[in-house]
Amino acid sequence: YREAELKHGRVAMAACLGWYLNAGGVHPAFNSALSNDPLKAMVELPAVGWVQFVLGCGAIEWLGQQIKERPGYEPGDLLGAAYWVDNSDEGWVSYQNKEMNNGRLAMLAITGMIYQDVFTGEYGDMMYRQLVR
Repeated sequence: YREAELKHGRVAMAACLGWYLNAGGVHPAFNSALSNDPLKAMVELPAVGWVQFVLGCGAIEWLGQQIKERPGYEPGDLLGAAYWVDNSDEGWVSYQNKEMNNGRLAMLAITGMIYQDVFTGEYGDMMYRQLVR
């Protein structure tokens, strides 16, 4: 289960970063023609963008499956760090625990961001603007 939790956590951390970049008006593709609201931008994305997204995710999954067949593979270790450090190193264990905890927090955070956008129509940090005035 650790590998699935690490993967979901890493995706959620990237999603949180992408959410705020998009909400801030940064669009890496399509000449920034998409909406700043991430959910609206998802709907506006052309079919070719979805094809690229699905193929990209598939390529990453395929690569992950190939890496798992490596001798000495440890769950979640896609870059081969187990060859350089082991779990007896306190700093490495601390880093792994921080990554796991930040991933868990990011999974809750992206869920909250999507909830906020769907049910309030606000995205980014705009939800609390009434309190700041």
